[in-house]
Amino acid sequence: MPELPEVSGLAGYLDDHLQGTVVSKVQIVSFAVLKTADPPFSALEGRTVTGVRRFGKFISIDTGGISFVFHLARAGWVRFTDSPTDAQLKMGKGHIAARLAFTGPGGPRGFDLTEAGTKKSLAVYVVKDPREVPGIATLGPDPFSEAFDADMLAGILGSSSQQIKGLLRSQGVIAGIGNAYSDEILHAARISPFATAKSLDRATVQVLYDAIHDVLGTALAEASGKPPKDLKDVKRSHMRVHARAGQPCPVCGDTVREVSFADTSLQYCATCQTKGKILADRRTSKFLK
Repeated sequence: MPELPEVSGLAGYLDDHLQGTVVSKVQIVSFAVLKTADPPFSALEGRTVTGVRRFGKFISIDTGGISFVFHLARAGWVRFTDSPTDAQLKMGKGHIAARLAFTGPGGPRGFDLTEAGTKKSLAVYVVKDPREVPGIATLGPDPFSEAFDADMLAGILGSSSQQIKGLLRSQGVIAGIGNAYSDEILHAARISPFATAKSLDRATVQVLYDAIHDVLGTALAEASGKPPKDLKDVKRSHMRVHARAGQPCPVCGDTVREVSFADTSLQYCATCQTKGKILADRRTSKFLK
């Protein structure tokens, strides 16, 4: 799933390449992806792109009063092209959920919103204000907003009995962090993913705050300016524990371990994060008793 760094990279790339262009054609290939009806998506055609912004994991293409907002969910992506086709797409065919074409001084360009797999969660909204989108309206603070400091994080954690892994992923608590970067942040901070949020002392909260900015900041810098086709590889190349179960931890050399859930999993290093304790996993815990 694309998270804050990749979504920020996408938004920056689209802003650089689309600002000042005119929306020439919008095709919604799957109406299941379109979550709004007023204004109609056709109202975007003929309007000039004034900018592209990120809200958490959402991207908003603004056209001066109407915005095309999308959330890539688990398996969505952007396929950008400088040679868009005028071909009419067939509804419900293939992995393309929506296609937008633009004209401008630099020539035509466009992009497809694609989604792999059978579980379709990609979402598109055409709204007068991005904050009309329910997922944006309920977002927690952005990790790089001025208001988000260590004291704010301490307040958030101090009032929650949730496990820290789940809390970091909650978009209504902190915007933009998902499964991958929560693994990376907790590894960098040397905190167990099962630790209760309010159990962390003030010094540990500061370490976590610094890890959030260090991990996400590095990833943001790496994603900046990259075309969409390169962002996934950039993300994978910098992961230390996420999706690396069975490989050696780059910090201590211990084996990176995994805890599996019904529809997701987390990875961690026992030596770095849990004082050597192997966390119970529903697939293997019966062998650890």
